[in-house]
Amino acid sequence: MKMSSLSRAALAGLMVVAMLPAGSVIAPASAQIGGIVHDPRNYSQNILTAARTLEQINNQIKQLQNQATSLVNEARNLQSLPVSTLQELQGQVDRTRELLGQVQRVAFDVGDIQKAFDARYKSAALSVPQAAMVANAEARWNNSVGAFQDAMKVQAGVVTNMGGARQSIGTLVTASQSATGALQAAQAGNQLLALQSQQLGDLAAAIAAQGRAEMLEAARAAAAEAEGRERFRRFRKGH
Repeated sequence: MKMSSLSRAALAGLMVVAMLPAGSVIAPASAQIGGIVHDPRNYSQNILTAARTLEQINNQIKQLQNQATSLVNEARNLQSLPVSTLQELQGQVDRTRELLGQVQRVAFDVGDIQKAFDARYKSAALSVPQAAMVANAEARWNNSVGAFQDAMKVQAGVVTNMGGARQSIGTLVTASQSATGALQAAQAGNQLLALQSQQLGDLAAAIAAQGRAEMLEAARAAAAEAEGRERFRRFRKGH
């Protein structure tokens, strides 16, 4: 029986292996498919290189994402607060100042106060004739009544401002809670401090107006007492 060509090739291969020295290692041969030589070691190296390149690309993408997030946060921190109550606060302050400027007779002025006390409240007013003393007493009474009326106007203005302050507080607290950045939060806080300053100013104005009325009334009572003694002295002297 004749041996086939495949059997003869296999036999020849076995004879070649048998003729190799003991301990020899046969290196894997590159496969050839369709005329293209495939090297497994080169293929593995290419796979590792591609994986490292992909990892580097992913890292760069993450860095770009972090930079974009940082830019967005910085933009938010630079955004201004969309609401402002400054105009309303200035209007409230102006109204209170206007009420203080409308005081009757003895104004909030050191020079005016000094002149009024010299002419109508101090001892010099006791040396004038009887008719002048009556006129001074009436002027002092008018000063006291006017001062209390002024104090009530200022207090009414402060109460009116409280309604606007309440609305401003609600607006600013809402804006502060919805602030998207550091600048907006800081601006909301600054406006709340300005509102607090305006309220303290209203309180100071009310206290000043009330104190003015009380002091003028106390001065009127003291002057009336001194004037009464002077009239009694003149009465006794005339008799």
